[in-house]
Amino acid sequence: MNYISPVLWQFLQHWMSNFPLFPPEASKIAPQMDALFFFMVLVSLVGLTIVILLVLSFSILYNKTRHPHATQIEGSTLLEATWTIIPLGLFLIMFVWGALLYFRIYTPPANAMNIYVVGKQWMWKAEHPGGQHEINELHVPEGVPVQLTLISQDVFHSFSIPAFRVKREAIPGRYTSVWFEATRPGTYHLFCTQYCGTNHSQMIGHVVVMTPDDYKKWLAGSTSGNSLAQNGERLFASLSCNACHNNTPDARGPNLANVYGSYITLSSGERVRVDDAFLRAAILDPSENVKQGFVPIMPTYQGQISEEGVISLVEYIKHLDSNYRIQQTLNTTQLLPSSEGQPAPAGNAAASGEVKQ
Repeated sequence: MNYISPVLWQFLQHWMSNFPLFPPEASKIAPQMDALFFFMVLVSLVGLTIVILLVLSFSILYNKTRHPHATQIEGSTLLEATWTIIPLGLFLIMFVWGALLYFRIYTPPANAMNIYVVGKQWMWKAEHPGGQHEINELHVPEGVPVQLTLISQDVFHSFSIPAFRVKREAIPGRYTSVWFEATRPGTYHLFCTQYCGTNHSQMIGHVVVMTPDDYKKWLAGSTSGNSLAQNGERLFASLSCNACHNNTPDARGPNLANVYGSYITLSSGERVRVDDAFLRAAILDPSENVKQGFVPIMPTYQGQISEEGVISLVEYIKHLDSNYRIQQTLNTTQLLPSSEGQPAPAGNAAASGEVKQ
């Protein structure tokens, strides 16, 4: 530093602080991703150096001045085997290393905290289980695995947090997921890295990593009063879902208590696992997901319920561990105004704040 002028040193400090050449490693998987990346860069540089040296050497050793008459040079089996086997081995190392990282990134731990993220032109909306809502911001605790369940409400988007080495597509009509565990408190950039229209460049935000205690305080100060499951329970009642899904002897719909995570048999004979994606499909396209022993009488709510409404219903069903709650919502339905206690006809807003506008 003694050999650099103070003005130049201040400029370099400012430039390195505000325009980093490499994002910080702020998640548990980031160092492992960077190790693979630097290994691939090293292999590429070594390969490039060898090729350049060979080209220069051959240009000097076998130029026209030294060899005015062309001579036949026979091939070497050992040499050919060497330059085939060594690169193949390096590529296999990269493949296995990358595959292990891929499965680690896209297989969240069982205890991961789930947050829903809906992509829209041109913003990100985060839905926390406790009912907290965020636009172009995402607050997460340090040292806790966080699973993001992503979906798009219009076109393809791509959710990217460079500091966490996280990138996942948000696809219309389909849930995708990715997880991370933040290791450093701070504020990090959030981008959409899939061109999604005119204001794509403005679809940016921030991820705020907080200590567990600060995160609990933020949750307490940001709650809307109702959790996603509670909003889903109200929507479940207002759409009169409990008129069929009530576990009575003459029920016209299957029992939903403890159904999440279980396996059911469809009318087609296919056996499927009930997860978030299945519940979403059963709500929006029920005729294709009829449980064996029932008839397809459930109306579709495609175009009537927003993605946020579907998320709330899914969360309610996920936490439905007894039929007591369904009976309670059945009683609630009878107390609702007549316009709220009936299934929503096409184009009608059935539940305030949860129906697509």
